Amino acid sequence: MGATLQTLEGDSDWVRAVAFSPDGKQLASGSDDKTVRIWDAAMGATLQTLEGHSDWVRAVAFSPDGKQLASGSDDKTVRIWDAATGATLQTLEGYSDWVRAVAFSPDGKQLASGSDDKTARIWDAARGATLQTLEGYLGPVFTIAFSPDGKQLASGSDDKTLRIWDAATGATLQTLEGHSGSVDAVAFSPD
Repeated sequence: MGATLQTLEGDSDWVRAVAFSPDGKQLASGSDDKTVRIWDAAMGATLQTLEGHSDWVRAVAFSPDGKQLASGSDDKTVRIWDAATGATLQTLEGYSDWVRAVAFSPDGKQLASGSDDKTARIWDAARGATLQTLEGYLGPVFTIAFSPDGKQLASGSDDKTLRIWDAATGATLQTLEGHSGSVDAVAFSPD
């Protein structure tokens, strides 16, 4: 049996999302207390408490270089933070419902997100501009992931489908059906 290495305490409500930094030295958490916290994974100490969301935080993701952190919230926004200082770099707006999923592209230049408004978006992470709005879902988008080369995007929805998109054009490449319930997690193999 594995032993608990750290118990991280400080959030004042449910924790809905966690993500390790690429080097494994930090951990981010998103909570119903409307904050994002960055923790020292070895010591268990809070390094940053990121405030700015006005509702629950449902998704967090580090950029590939670990310098930025993205979060998605029930306040219908995505935020990009400076992981070292805790400063808000971008507030991405345009959704009409909760944001449940965020993922950086492998080069860190783009950010994808999924929402209960039945759309996913691809953003320019530096400028905060929408590059693509991915439509066609019949339910909320629960999960999203870039392929290792950054050319494709996979997403899963409450409509029981998994979709593969062309990240550059926003075109649907595949709609995979067969699940008998919502698709809550997606991941590409390394190759």
